[in-house]
Amino acid sequence: MADITRRLGWRHLRSTPTAHIRHHRGGTLVHDGPGLAFWFRPLTAALSEVPVEDRELAMTFRARTADFQDVSVQATVTYRVGDPALAATRLDFSIDPDTGVWRGAPLEQLGTLLTETAQQHALHVLARTPLAEALADGVAAVRERIATGLGTEPRLPATGIEVVAVRVMAVRPEAEVERALRTPARELIQQEADRATYERRAVAVERERAIAENELASQIELARREERLVEQRGANARREAQENAAADQVRAQAEAARTVRLAEAEAAKSVALAEAEARAARELGEARAEAQAAWLRVHGEVDVATLHALTGSRLAENLPHIDSVTLSPDVLTGLLSRLGAGDRG
Repeated sequence: MADITRRLGWRHLRSTPTAHIRHHRGGTLVHDGPGLAFWFRPLTAALSEVPVEDRELAMTFRARTADFQDVSVQATVTYRVGDPALAATRLDFSIDPDTGVWRGAPLEQLGTLLTETAQQHALHVLARTPLAEALADGVAAVRERIATGLGTEPRLPATGIEVVAVRVMAVRPEAEVERALRTPARELIQQEADRATYERRAVAVERERAIAENELASQIELARREERLVEQRGANARREAQENAAADQVRAQAEAARTVRLAEAEAAKSVALAEAEARAARELGEARAEAQAAWLRVHGEVDVATLHALTGSRLAENLPHIDSVTLSPDVLTGLLSRLGAGDRG
């Protein structure tokens, strides 16, 4: 939109580089070009502003395929005004000299023209195409047909319009039809997923079986080694018992031999001691007998008085040791009486 400034009954217009301005005064073209700035009188000026930049026109419309299925088409047409002077004569691009606003809706007219033209060619190609083919190759076919149709449409060059590009984003069926079309693919995908799941489970089962077989083989090998270990331990224990028994036998034999030798030595020693004691006893008895015989011979040869004397001396020798003797009057009286009686006798 042009920028218009008021000054004392005059107006100053300043446009952008993407806006083509046409200024007529009294039916004469005074200014013509993009990005202009000039003064003018509003009562005698006729102004037009034609945008010359590329514009995007998005459109969505419905169509019917050869098998009577409704589809929606989403497309975008890029266009621009290639001949502003021609466009200004075919469409109302005039602006208010006080505000710079379009008096009409030229861009809506261009949009309607492009949309209806594109829709006409899209409907024509989709009406001859089955739904499955339209969904598979419809985007390219519709884009090519719209581009060709807009390029050959005589109204666009006559209006000064140039089509820059045509894009078709999607050709979609109705929701129910789309769900129905997705079902076989989903079933196929589900079947593939189930098959992959079964294969994965089979592989898992096979791996588990291999692991179980490996574990069983390991357990069997471990049991075999344990059996060998037990046998080896038994053999070692038997060998150790045999060695211990042999050692104990040797030790017992040595101990028995030593005991026999000690017993023989003790017996010999006892015999020798007994013989010595017997011989000593015999010799002592003989000596005692000889001494007794000699003592008897001596006593038989001496007189009685001598024997009495010897008896008293021997008695004295055998009496206990007396440190002191106490004589009471009774004992002394009795002793004296016995002594007196002996003298009388």
